[in-house]
Amino acid sequence: MTSPSPSSAPTHAPTMARLPFSERIKPWLPVLLVPALMALGFVLIPSGTSWLTLTVSGLAMGMMIFVIASGMTLVFGLMDVINFGHGAFISFGAFVGTSALLAMGSLTGAPSLFLNLLAIAAAVLAAMAVTGVMGWGFERVIVRPVYGAHLKQILVTMGGLIVAEQLIFVIWGGHEIVIARPETLKGAITFAGAALEKYRLLAVGVGLVLFLGLRGVLRHTRIGLIVRAGVENPEMVQALGYNITRVFVGVFVAGSALAGLGGVMWALYQEIITAHMGNEIMILVFIVVIIGGLGSVEGCFIGALTVGLVQNYTAFLEPKLALISNIALMVAILMWRPMGMVPVIKAK
Repeated sequence: MTSPSPSSAPTHAPTMARLPFSERIKPWLPVLLVPALMALGFVLIPSGTSWLTLTVSGLAMGMMIFVIASGMTLVFGLMDVINFGHGAFISFGAFVGTSALLAMGSLTGAPSLFLNLLAIAAAVLAAMAVTGVMGWGFERVIVRPVYGAHLKQILVTMGGLIVAEQLIFVIWGGHEIVIARPETLKGAITFAGAALEKYRLLAVGVGLVLFLGLRGVLRHTRIGLIVRAGVENPEMVQALGYNITRVFVGVFVAGSALAGLGGVMWALYQEIITAHMGNEIMILVFIVVIIGGLGSVEGCFIGALTVGLVQNYTAFLEPKLALISNIALMVAILMWRPMGMVPVIKAK
């Protein structure tokens, strides 16, 4: 057997090693954006302790936005459904979780981290169960008849949002509800001279665990493979014996449950809840989903951290610009990468 001559080897597809450095680094630029922002903040903020406090606050805010937006990016990016009713699941999750926490006052008021975390876990499970069931009904009654019709999706899901907000008024009343954080999560700890709120550190941990879990499920499990294949070629997945409708309903329910989880976390972050809180945070959620890349969990994660850091740094350095900082960020990123930072390329 003769060995192939060098001329017979394929030369038209350059390897990564042969590409110029500028091309090799392009896929990593979105990942480098977050540490680059942190470095820029360190240069611009005169005090190191202030920078550390603002950075942790920005990361915590970004993680909570990611928890909420992750459900939205699954539904919006993978199922091609524009669901404005997502805000209703956030509000319902917050109210259900708050009601559960208020009912477990003996656990939240105990000077025990274990008991406090147990109470939060129970409240989160209750909120996710309720919003998951809501998502199932929402998909069957409101969303399913308008698959593929974006204008109708916007109209009917906005209507569903209004109805859900009115249900909150009926069940819990129209007043704001103030909620205190569990006893051991109140206050802050001191690190390197900076005051770091305990709850924000918890939020960073929860967001990181959720990101790794979602990424692992979508990339390394059978159900993740089926979901991604169903997005690319639903007819083939159906022909292989999988019920693609049931798969997408599962994605919608999971996205709604994640909104409920995010609602509980945001309620404890703000320490006050209203019926409109979900609707108000949806602006940040849409910004994160768009700049991250529709359907991309990694892009959603990077986008959420970017938004959180920019919001906190700008509010400290130039408070008047804080209101437009996220819109300016979205414009800048879309001019750089029109499909988002980590777009999911679907087969045509």
